[in-house]
Amino acid sequence: MKKFASLVTAGLAVVAMTAQAQTVSNASFVNGMTVAANTLDKSTGSDFDRRVGMFSGLFYDPLRGEWWGVSDRGPGGGTLPYETRVQRFTLDVDLATGRISNFQVQATIKFTSQGAALNGIAPNPVSTLGKAFDPEGIVINPVNGNILVSDEYGPSIVEFNRAGVEVRRFTVPANILPRNAATGTPNFAGDAGNTAGKQTNRGFEGLAISPDGKYAYATLQSAMLDEGAGNGQYARIVKYDMATGEAVAQYAYKFETTGAGRGVSEIVALGNDKFLILERNNRGVGIGATLATADKSVFQVDLNGATDISTISITNGALPAGVITVAKSAQLIDLDANTLAALGGKSPEKWEGLAIGPRLTNGQFLILAGSDNDYSVTQNAQGTQLDVWLNFLDADPYATSIQCPLGATTGCVRTTDGSAVQLTNAYALLPGVLHAYSANIDGYVAVVPEPSQVSLMVIGLGLLALGARRRRTT
Repeated sequence: MKKFASLVTAGLAVVAMTAQAQTVSNASFVNGMTVAANTLDKSTGSDFDRRVGMFSGLFYDPLRGEWWGVSDRGPGGGTLPYETRVQRFTLDVDLATGRISNFQVQATIKFTSQGAALNGIAPNPVSTLGKAFDPEGIVINPVNGNILVSDEYGPSIVEFNRAGVEVRRFTVPANILPRNAATGTPNFAGDAGNTAGKQTNRGFEGLAISPDGKYAYATLQSAMLDEGAGNGQYARIVKYDMATGEAVAQYAYKFETTGAGRGVSEIVALGNDKFLILERNNRGVGIGATLATADKSVFQVDLNGATDISTISITNGALPAGVITVAKSAQLIDLDANTLAALGGKSPEKWEGLAIGPRLTNGQFLILAGSDNDYSVTQNAQGTQLDVWLNFLDADPYATSIQCPLGATTGCVRTTDGSAVQLTNAYALLPGVLHAYSANIDGYVAVVPEPSQVSLMVIGLGLLALGARRRRTT
């Protein structure tokens, strides 16, 4: 009976762990690596179309031991047709240290709806979303294994099956839709005419799902047009009921500062209503980015006790009296503090992906951060796409960058003035970057079993123990 009691205790411990408050501490940098800009996915087509272009969003599925990543709407920045997709990849993780290596794409899944591809090209006409899709966040539903993706155009949350076929769309709260407040007419492609709702390219940037799969959480990247826009201090976190696809609450997240493209890039569930958040500005090494001064941080936040602002407006960016924002920790990770020689010791502009990976042998967890390299592509005034090559040893790599026809190393020009220039081996395309961190996460359970499953597990373990005891006594 002692063994039975211990097994029951172990089963109940699973329930107890899920009730603990999750707390992250002692996060430390392990190592980093780059993913070459010309790394290709597993789809078919031109090499240009197959560049992985990650990491706009990251997710680790602990049930299957799978890594997932999304790029965004494609190298055209919404001007070129691009069949949006998700990549499933492998990453070697040294469980003794958390050290990462050997990134490999294993599968490429394109998103479709009613037999048609969801495309990265901007909506046209602008008042109709159509099949336009700009994926930014990804999670795997622990209940059914489906793929949940957040989009910036709508903004939208779309659930897909494992083959990338749309299953359903969640309802977007009316106050978040980009629109002219006087006429109600939306513009999903840009800010022109809009006076309320999300800003263009500032939609549902981050996506999380609770460990029990009951709730999804999407965060706007920045303040809405009618809540301060580019100088706004608050972004909205929207809580969704997974059973209905309806929003059940909205919360105000306060930025550390304003301006410089400040925004939330990722949200990662630690437990129900507790998260990691990646907040950043638009400074650093990037395509078209200002180098100084990069500011990218990871914080822990807690929605418990925060005011539901679903029916409350933050008019002109001013928080109404009595509204409580989400609780926010001090900085847990400074993503700029550790840099790679491959980037000349400089931080990428677009740290956008964040995920909690497997548990390490010392009891800590791997935390993986990833940057979006924008495919290392730009376009000229005529809409022609060009590769952007950078010398990362220069003081400001983009200021001295060179643009060449896609896939070519001749016919190149300087970014600054368009003058002809010879490309040399000192230049490279902008890679994606992955950073590995290890951290204590007290009370963290990646996937929470249903209470009925826990009960069955405890009963099953007990029956096994009793059976073993009877065999020993016969």
